[in-house]
Amino acid sequence: MQDQICYDNYKNAADWLQSRTKHRPKVAIVCGSGLGHLANALESQDAFPYSDIPGFLECTAPGHAGQLVFGVLRGKSCVCMQGRFHMFEGHSLYKVTFPVRVFKLLGVETLIVTNAAGSLASSYKTGDIMIIRDHINIPGLGGFNPLNGPNDERFGPRFPVVGAAYDKGLRRLAWDLGKKLAISDHLQEGVYCMVGGPNFETIAEARLLQRLGVDAVGMSTVPEVLIASHCGMKVFGLSLITNKVAMDYEDQQVVTQEEVLAVSRKKSHTLQTIIMELVAQLGNTTA
Repeated sequence: MQDQICYDNYKNAADWLQSRTKHRPKVAIVCGSGLGHLANALESQDAFPYSDIPGFLECTAPGHAGQLVFGVLRGKSCVCMQGRFHMFEGHSLYKVTFPVRVFKLLGVETLIVTNAAGSLASSYKTGDIMIIRDHINIPGLGGFNPLNGPNDERFGPRFPVVGAAYDKGLRRLAWDLGKKLAISDHLQEGVYCMVGGPNFETIAEARLLQRLGVDAVGMSTVPEVLIASHCGMKVFGLSLITNKVAMDYEDQQVVTQEEVLAVSRKKSHTLQTIIMELVAQLGNTTA
Protein backbone atom coordinates (compact mmCIF):
# COMPACT_ATOMS: atom_id res chain seq x y z
CA MET A 1 0.00 0.00 0.00
CA GLN A 2 1.55 3.27 -1.16
CA ASP A 3 0.85 5.38 1.94
CA GLN A 4 1.93 2.91 4.60
CA ILE A 5 5.16 3.32 6.50
CA CYS A 6 8.18 1.84 4.76
CA TYR A 7 11.57 2.14 6.44
CA ASP A 8 13.40 1.70 3.14
CA ASN A 9 11.72 4.82 1.69
CA TYR A 10 12.95 6.97 4.56
CA LYS A 11 16.40 5.39 4.39
CA ASN A 12 16.58 6.02 0.65
CA ALA A 13 15.86 9.73 1.15
CA ALA A 14 18.35 10.02 4.03
CA ASP A 15 21.08 8.26 2.03
CA TRP A 16 20.39 10.49 -0.98
CA LEU A 17 20.82 13.62 1.15
CA GLN A 18 23.90 12.38 3.02
CA SER A 19 25.61 11.60 -0.28
CA ARG A 20 25.13 15.22 -1.38
CA THR A 21 25.97 17.28 1.72
CA LYS A 22 28.74 17.20 4.29
CA HIS A 23 26.41 18.53 6.99
CA ARG A 24 25.26 16.13 9.70
CA PRO A 25 22.58 18.14 11.51
CA LYS A 26 21.37 17.57 15.04
CA VAL A 27 18.69 20.27 14.72
CA ALA A 28 15.85 20.49 12.20
CA ILE A 29 13.66 23.58 11.78
CA VAL A 30 10.27 23.59 10.04
CA CYS A 31 9.35 27.06 8.76
CA GLY A 32 5.68 28.00 8.66
CA SER A 33 3.77 30.33 6.34
CA GLY A 34 5.90 33.34 5.39
CA LEU A 35 8.63 32.36 7.86
CA GLY A 36 11.09 30.77 5.44
CA HIS A 37 13.58 33.65 5.66
CA LEU A 38 15.13 31.90 8.65
CA ALA A 39 16.80 29.49 6.24
CA ASN A 40 18.63 32.42 4.66
CA ALA A 41 20.55 32.89 7.92
CA LEU A 42 22.29 29.52 7.52
CA GLU A 43 25.95 29.64 6.52
CA SER A 44 27.75 27.17 4.21
CA GLN A 45 24.43 26.22 2.66
CA ASP A 46 23.50 23.16 0.65
CA ALA A 47 19.95 23.52 -0.71
CA PHE A 48 17.79 20.88 -2.39
CA PRO A 49 14.38 21.48 -3.99
CA TYR A 50 11.81 19.10 -2.57
CA SER A 51 11.08 17.89 -6.08
CA ASP A 52 14.60 16.43 -6.26
CA ILE A 53 14.51 14.51 -2.95
CA PRO A 54 13.16 10.94 -3.07
CA GLY A 55 9.80 10.69 -1.28
CA PHE A 56 9.34 14.43 -0.74
CA LEU A 57 6.31 16.29 -2.06
CA GLU A 58 6.16 19.70 -3.70
CA CYS A 59 4.71 22.65 -1.76
CA THR A 60 1.56 24.23 -3.15
CA ALA A 61 0.62 26.48 -0.22
CA PRO A 62 1.40 30.23 -0.53
CA GLY A 63 4.40 31.38 1.51
CA HIS A 64 6.20 28.01 1.31
CA ALA A 65 9.29 28.01 -0.93
CA GLY A 66 9.69 24.24 -1.09
CA GLN A 67 13.33 23.40 -0.46
CA LEU A 68 15.48 21.74 2.18
CA VAL A 69 18.43 23.85 3.30
CA PHE A 70 21.42 22.45 5.21
CA GLY A 71 23.91 24.78 6.85
CA VAL A 72 25.40 26.21 10.03
CA LEU A 73 23.34 28.43 12.33
CA ARG A 74 25.13 30.09 15.24
CA GLY A 75 27.85 27.46 15.09
CA LYS A 76 25.44 24.51 14.97
CA SER A 77 24.76 22.21 12.03
CA CYS A 78 21.08 22.46 11.08
CA VAL A 79 18.63 21.48 8.38
CA CYS A 80 15.73 23.80 7.58
CA MET A 81 12.48 23.03 5.80
CA GLN A 82 11.72 26.15 3.80
CA GLY A 83 8.04 25.28 3.56
CA ARG A 84 5.98 22.35 4.82
CA PHE A 85 3.24 20.04 3.58
CA HIS A 86 -0.40 20.15 4.72
CA MET A 87 -3.44 17.91 4.89
CA PHE A 88 -5.46 20.50 3.00
CA GLU A 89 -3.20 20.10 -0.02
CA GLY A 90 -4.70 16.62 -0.38
CA HIS A 91 -1.74 14.71 1.05
CA SER A 92 -1.92 11.78 3.43
CA LEU A 93 -0.42 12.38 6.87
CA TYR A 94 2.22 9.77 6.02
CA LYS A 95 3.41 12.10 3.24
CA VAL A 96 2.97 15.29 5.30
CA THR A 97 5.31 13.93 7.98
CA PHE A 98 7.71 12.06 5.70
CA PRO A 99 10.61 14.53 6.25
CA VAL A 100 10.57 14.11 10.05
CA ARG A 101 11.49 10.42 9.97
CA VAL A 102 14.14 11.25 7.36
CA PHE A 103 15.54 13.77 9.85
CA LYS A 104 15.65 11.04 12.47
CA LEU A 105 17.76 8.88 10.17
CA LEU A 106 20.01 11.88 9.48
CA GLY A 107 20.77 12.05 13.21
CA VAL A 108 18.51 14.98 14.18
CA GLU A 109 17.81 15.13 17.92
CA THR A 110 15.79 18.36 18.21
CA LEU A 111 12.90 19.52 16.03
CA ILE A 112 11.88 23.19 16.06
CA VAL A 113 8.47 23.88 14.49
CA THR A 114 7.01 27.27 13.61
CA ASN A 115 3.66 28.35 12.25
CA ALA A 116 1.40 31.30 11.61
CA ALA A 117 -1.72 31.11 13.77
CA GLY A 118 -4.86 32.98 14.69
CA SER A 119 -5.43 33.84 18.35
CA LEU A 120 -8.45 32.89 20.43
CA ALA A 121 -6.97 34.19 23.69
CA SER A 122 -8.27 37.68 24.45
CA SER A 123 -4.89 38.77 25.89
CA TYR A 124 -2.94 37.97 22.71
CA LYS A 125 -2.09 40.69 20.21
CA THR A 126 -1.27 40.41 16.53
CA GLY A 127 2.49 40.05 16.25
CA ASP A 128 2.87 38.19 19.55
CA ILE A 129 4.83 34.94 19.60
CA MET A 130 3.32 31.99 21.45
CA ILE A 131 5.53 29.28 22.88
CA ILE A 132 3.55 26.08 22.38
CA ARG A 133 2.98 24.30 25.69
CA ASP A 134 0.56 21.65 24.40
CA HIS A 135 -1.80 20.98 21.51
CA ILE A 136 -5.25 19.77 20.59
CA ASN A 137 -5.33 17.63 17.46
CA ILE A 138 -8.81 17.97 15.93
CA PRO A 139 -8.09 15.71 12.91
CA GLY A 140 -6.50 13.19 15.28
CA LEU A 141 -9.60 13.06 17.45
CA GLY A 142 -11.45 12.09 14.27
CA GLY A 143 -9.04 9.28 13.43
CA PHE A 144 -6.60 11.13 11.16
CA ASN A 145 -3.25 10.50 12.82
CA PRO A 146 0.20 10.10 11.19
CA LEU A 147 0.88 7.21 13.59
CA ASN A 148 -2.01 5.14 12.19
CA GLY A 149 -1.16 1.91 10.39
CA PRO A 150 1.70 -0.54 10.95
CA ASN A 151 4.27 0.59 13.51
CA ASP A 152 8.01 0.27 12.93
CA GLU A 153 9.79 -0.17 16.27
CA ARG A 154 12.97 1.24 14.72
CA PHE A 155 11.30 4.65 14.95
CA GLY A 156 9.32 4.29 18.17
CA PRO A 157 6.72 2.39 20.21
CA ARG A 158 3.22 1.41 19.12
CA PHE A 159 1.57 3.58 21.80
CA PRO A 160 3.73 6.65 22.42
CA VAL A 161 3.05 9.05 25.29
CA VAL A 162 2.89 12.62 23.97
CA GLY A 163 1.62 14.51 27.02
CA ALA A 164 5.00 16.22 27.36
CA ALA A 165 5.86 16.47 23.67
CA TYR A 166 6.95 20.12 23.91
CA ASP A 167 10.19 20.09 25.87
CA LYS A 168 9.89 21.94 29.18
CA GLY A 169 13.56 22.87 29.29
CA LEU A 170 13.46 24.46 25.85
CA ARG A 171 10.30 26.37 26.76
CA ARG A 172 12.01 27.71 29.87
CA LEU A 173 15.06 28.65 27.83
CA ALA A 174 12.86 30.58 25.37
CA TRP A 175 11.43 32.66 28.23
CA ASP A 176 14.94 33.39 29.50
CA LEU A 177 15.97 34.48 26.01
CA GLY A 178 12.87 36.65 25.72
CA LYS A 179 13.95 38.56 28.83
CA LYS A 180 17.52 38.82 27.57
CA LEU A 181 16.33 40.15 24.20
CA ALA A 182 13.79 42.49 25.84
CA ILE A 183 10.89 40.95 23.94
CA SER A 184 9.14 39.14 26.80
CA ASP A 185 6.21 41.59 26.52
CA HIS A 186 5.47 40.00 23.15
CA LEU A 187 5.88 36.39 24.31
CA GLN A 188 2.97 34.16 25.31
CA GLU A 189 2.72 30.47 26.20
CA GLY A 190 -0.34 28.41 25.44
CA VAL A 191 -2.23 25.66 23.67
CA TYR A 192 -2.17 25.33 19.88
CA CYS A 193 -4.99 23.61 18.01
CA MET A 194 -4.70 22.07 14.58
CA VAL A 195 -7.75 22.09 12.32
CA GLY A 196 -7.88 20.55 8.87
CA GLY A 197 -8.45 23.69 6.78
CA PRO A 198 -8.18 25.09 4.20
CA ASN A 199 -11.08 27.33 5.25
CA PHE A 200 -10.69 29.57 8.25
CA GLU A 201 -12.88 28.75 11.26
CA THR A 202 -16.54 29.68 11.58
CA ILE A 203 -17.54 31.78 14.57
CA ALA A 204 -19.26 28.77 16.15
CA GLU A 205 -16.10 26.68 15.69
CA ALA A 206 -13.94 29.46 17.15
CA ARG A 207 -16.20 29.70 20.21
CA LEU A 208 -16.03 25.93 20.68
CA LEU A 209 -12.23 25.89 20.47
CA GLN A 210 -11.96 28.71 22.98
CA ARG A 211 -14.13 26.77 25.43
CA LEU A 212 -11.82 23.80 24.97
CA GLY A 213 -8.89 25.91 26.18
CA VAL A 214 -7.30 26.73 22.82
CA ASP A 215 -5.16 29.87 22.67
CA ALA A 216 -4.12 29.77 18.99
CA VAL A 217 -5.35 27.83 15.97
CA GLY A 218 -3.78 26.82 12.66
CA MET A 219 -3.66 24.11 10.01
CA SER A 220 -0.30 22.42 10.58
CA THR A 221 2.48 21.51 13.03
CA VAL A 222 0.80 18.77 15.11
CA PRO A 223 1.50 15.89 12.66
CA GLU A 224 5.22 16.70 12.59
CA VAL A 225 5.31 17.01 16.39
CA LEU A 226 3.64 13.60 16.85
CA ILE A 227 6.17 11.88 14.58
CA ALA A 228 9.12 13.67 16.18
CA SER A 229 7.92 12.72 19.66
CA HIS A 230 7.40 9.13 18.51
CA CYS A 231 11.00 9.11 17.26
CA GLY A 232 12.33 10.35 20.59
CA MET A 233 13.25 13.87 19.48
CA LYS A 234 13.03 16.93 21.66
CA VAL A 235 10.42 19.35 20.28
CA PHE A 236 10.12 23.12 20.58
CA GLY A 237 7.31 25.06 18.92
CA LEU A 238 6.50 28.72 18.22
CA SER A 239 3.32 30.23 16.79
CA LEU A 240 3.44 33.72 15.30
CA ILE A 241 0.06 35.33 15.99
CA THR A 242 -0.96 36.84 12.66
CA ASN A 243 -4.62 37.66 13.37
CA LYS A 244 -7.40 37.61 15.93
CA VAL A 245 -9.99 34.94 15.16
CA ALA A 246 -13.51 36.38 14.82
CA MET A 247 -15.67 35.44 17.81
CA ASP A 248 -18.68 37.72 17.22
CA TYR A 249 -21.30 37.57 14.48
CA GLU A 250 -21.21 41.36 14.31
CA ASP A 251 -17.47 41.33 13.59
CA GLN A 252 -17.03 42.46 10.00
CA GLN A 253 -13.29 41.73 9.86
CA VAL A 254 -12.38 39.13 7.22
CA VAL A 255 -9.08 37.25 7.48
CA THR A 256 -7.18 36.61 4.24
CA GLN A 257 -4.10 34.53 3.54
CA GLU A 258 -2.43 37.64 2.11
CA GLU A 259 -2.82 39.44 5.46
CA VAL A 260 -1.46 36.42 7.32
CA LEU A 261 1.63 36.35 5.11
CA ALA A 262 2.12 40.12 5.45
CA VAL A 263 2.22 39.89 9.26
CA SER A 264 4.53 36.87 9.03
CA ARG A 265 7.00 38.80 6.89
CA LYS A 266 6.83 41.85 9.16
CA LYS A 267 7.35 39.97 12.43
CA SER A 268 9.50 37.07 11.27
CA HIS A 269 12.72 38.77 12.37
CA THR A 270 11.75 38.52 16.06
CA LEU A 271 10.86 34.85 15.74
CA GLN A 272 14.08 34.23 13.82
CA THR A 273 16.12 35.91 16.56
CA ILE A 274 14.60 33.68 19.27
CA ILE A 275 15.34 30.54 17.27
CA MET A 276 18.90 31.58 16.46
CA GLU A 277 19.64 32.30 20.12
CA LEU A 278 18.00 29.06 21.22
CA VAL A 279 19.94 27.00 18.67
CA ALA A 280 23.18 28.64 19.84
CA GLN A 281 22.62 27.14 23.29
CA LEU A 282 21.80 23.62 22.18
CA GLY A 283 24.45 20.96 22.69
CA ASN A 284 25.11 19.81 19.10
CA THR A 285 28.30 20.50 17.18
CA THR A 286 28.98 21.84 13.71
CA ALA A 287 29.38 19.63 10.66
